[in-house]
Amino acid sequence: MPDKNIPDLSRIHAIAFDLDGTLVDSAADIWHALNFGLSQAGLPNVDLVTVRGWIGGGPDKLISRAIDHLGLAHSDGTLHARLRADFDRATLEAPLDHGMVYDGIEEMIEGLYAICPLVVVTNKPTPLARAVLAAAGLLPFMSAVYGGDRSELLKPSPAMLDAAAARLAVKPAQLLMVGDSAADLLAAQAAGCPVALVGWGYGAHASAPGVTPWPVGSPSQLLAQMSARFEEETE
Repeated sequence: MPDKNIPDLSRIHAIAFDLDGTLVDSAADIWHALNFGLSQAGLPNVDLVTVRGWIGGGPDKLISRAIDHLGLAHSDGTLHARLRADFDRATLEAPLDHGMVYDGIEEMIEGLYAICPLVVVTNKPTPLARAVLAAAGLLPFMSAVYGGDRSELLKPSPAMLDAAAARLAVKPAQLLMVGDSAADLLAAQAAGCPVALVGWGYGAHASAPGVTPWPVGSPSQLLAQMSARFEEETE
């Protein structure tokens, strides 16, 4: 991929990563957790391809889409609450039993950890995100995990990126957001963060009005270019 849209890496002092579709391919785990809840409620399962297209807005939006897809009434929210409880239970019991860490991510994270602070900013609720990161072996490398525990925090809101920048004592312009979706691009734009769009996730061709991301083709590319930036600084 061409680097014409690469940000000024000399200004980057920390990196925020999206989780699902960026660090891990967890679509099969999300599918399994959703279908566990549906089965517990005596409802039909949904196929993986359909569920994969619903990923990105957090489990509550996922469940609402499933209810709509099955032509069910939202009524008083009892069904939604039941499905969400079973979804969380299934995720915590098997955070990454069906999915995987993308190739090259472990090496990238370990290498970046040596040169700058790392955080995760995800629409997955924090307890679930931490469980997935622990199962992936990536949690020890993260300074913090920011999850979509309340609707107002969900990307494209800049709230979690703002909180991450404040915690790390960096300006938003010094925090690189790395993700795979339009929500990641828009959250970065709203926060004033530079943004990289990965080429291996669920939304490699994602776009957002007014946002020109840095296209990153592989984890090794991101590690190499960030490492070169810090090597130049220490020379």
